[in-house]
Amino acid sequence: MIRSLALTTVWSTDQERDKRFFLEKLGFTERTDMMMGDMRWVTVSPPDQPEVQLTLMRPDGPGLDPESGKALTALVNKGVLGAGAFRTDDCRATYADLSSRGVEFLQEPQERPYGIEAIFRDPSGNWYSLTQERENPDELDLSKPWGEGVEGPQAPGGD
Repeated sequence: MIRSLALTTVWSTDQERDKRFFLEKLGFTERTDMMMGDMRWVTVSPPDQPEVQLTLMRPDGPGLDPESGKALTALVNKGVLGAGAFRTDDCRATYADLSSRGVEFLQEPQERPYGIEAIFRDPSGNWYSLTQERENPDELDLSKPWGEGVEGPQAPGGD
């Protein structure tokens, strides 16, 4: 029986740079940084959530043939991959804090049916939702926009 999610992959074109981003800009905790043969294994997580870790994986690493690695690297660089959603108790305050630390936001906090959401990206180009859930997350406020007409995240210089 599956109990919970423990690890998820975030594609990283520069593991050291991206590890610094998660630790210094987002305030995450380093969980693992070690070599496994020719592969560097780096995991981070929010300080109060050690049971779910993000592994910062190179898109040209083991398990991918060269053609797939090249295609995946191009998608990461283009900034079209969403890597997840992070919860926060106060989206606007967290947005202000992270912005002051130099985190690049693609969308300022916006009212959505499920709560308040901002969107940011990591240095590799992966984008994330920063979400403050409604008081009762089971009840959507359908008077709020889903984000129609909002441009999707794009890498700098993207079309």
